[in-house]
Amino acid sequence: MQRQNQPGSFCDGLSRRSFLRVGALAGVGTGLNMGSLLQAKSATNTHKSVIVVYLSGGLSHQDTFDPKPNAPSEVRGEFKTMPTSVPGVHFTDMVPLLARNMDKMALVRSLVGYRDEHSSFHNLTGYPMDEAKRDGKPHIGAVTTRMLGPVDPVIPPFIDLFPTMQHRPYNSPGAGNLGRQAQGVRVDGQDIELMKLRGLTKLELGDRNSLRERLDLVSAGLDRVGVESQYRRAFDVLNTSALVEALDVEREPQGVRERYGRGSPKHLGDGAPLWNDQLLMARRLVEAGTRLVTVAYGFWDTHGNNFGHLKQHLPTLDQGISALVEDIHSRGMDKDCLVVVCGEFGRTPKINKDGGRDHWARVNFSLLSGGGLKKGVVLGATDSTAGEVRDNPIHHHDLLATIYHSLGIDPHDMVKDVSDRPIPILPSTAKTIEKLLV
Repeated sequence: MQRQNQPGSFCDGLSRRSFLRVGALAGVGTGLNMGSLLQAKSATNTHKSVIVVYLSGGLSHQDTFDPKPNAPSEVRGEFKTMPTSVPGVHFTDMVPLLARNMDKMALVRSLVGYRDEHSSFHNLTGYPMDEAKRDGKPHIGAVTTRMLGPVDPVIPPFIDLFPTMQHRPYNSPGAGNLGRQAQGVRVDGQDIELMKLRGLTKLELGDRNSLRERLDLVSAGLDRVGVESQYRRAFDVLNTSALVEALDVEREPQGVRERYGRGSPKHLGDGAPLWNDQLLMARRLVEAGTRLVTVAYGFWDTHGNNFGHLKQHLPTLDQGISALVEDIHSRGMDKDCLVVVCGEFGRTPKINKDGGRDHWARVNFSLLSGGGLKKGVVLGATDSTAGEVRDNPIHHHDLLATIYHSLGIDPHDMVKDVSDRPIPILPSTAKTIEKLLV
């Protein structure tokens, strides 16, 4: 079937690489295989969804959501505290907009079980990086894809807005032993360019139609019954504008754009950008039918100049996250869409000689809003220096279990891997955080 003078090409002249590229692009439309695409149900009015905002580098909990105003200065730091909208709960004065919205959120101050590890694996798979890679532990989005499938056949169930970060372990984990068909759609750089329909020249549109014609010729020559129609449908998914429109924040009213703030797509350090457009994209994507969206947000590894760095960047975080929280509530999405803000670990109680705080895996925090969870509650407490959990330790597996529960997935269920073998979603010890459930 190959021409001898063109190794790797089919009889119609379309290269094997191009054919495989089209097959890979089919995943842009669904995140599932072709059979699943054709069996997908139409979009419903509501669906359960989650937006996970991952804080690469590990944000200081003492300088944001767990201040210790009565601690010595080398622990307390430079920031003052301020009351939130929930009586008795205080944040630092660097996050006033989030303080105003505490009545719409839940705060966990006592997360435990983390490792001193700069990676997103704990947050997104539930396991340390080496264990997750060794055992093929899947991304939560891959589990969601496998267990629930798409809401709409042209909107992927899992979209990963992580950019490619210089420190590789910050980057999003893969689908592990669930296989490529459960992999999320990455929207970064060239990936988004592949989906842009607006502004294409006539030549580019002609090339796209030509590719479809060539694809049809190749499909017609395949022996498997039904393959041709499946790939044609996949190509139709590529040409839909629904996903591109969901990613186009310019469609939002100017007032909404201003409320979110812009930030910048430029990377900070070796971590993520502090780009608030991605938070707005995430909200638009779940409205369009995506079940789970992951956002890598900022760079918080402040071994030196902790307070200078936070003074510069916390206002952007405060504006963006508070806007997202307000947005899902004002749009009536708070019963079905859960926003989770989480990081790798906390920071040391004592400020170091460089004016920074080092890694502190003994305790971490998470902000949650929506998903039908309780609002205006604080779970757990740390000691007088924010160094140890004093009350109600909550394992990070329990946070993931609660996220799965919010999606309608039983965290104690099994998911089938690429060999159709059932594997546990989380360890048997994982449990939902009952005090957050209504």
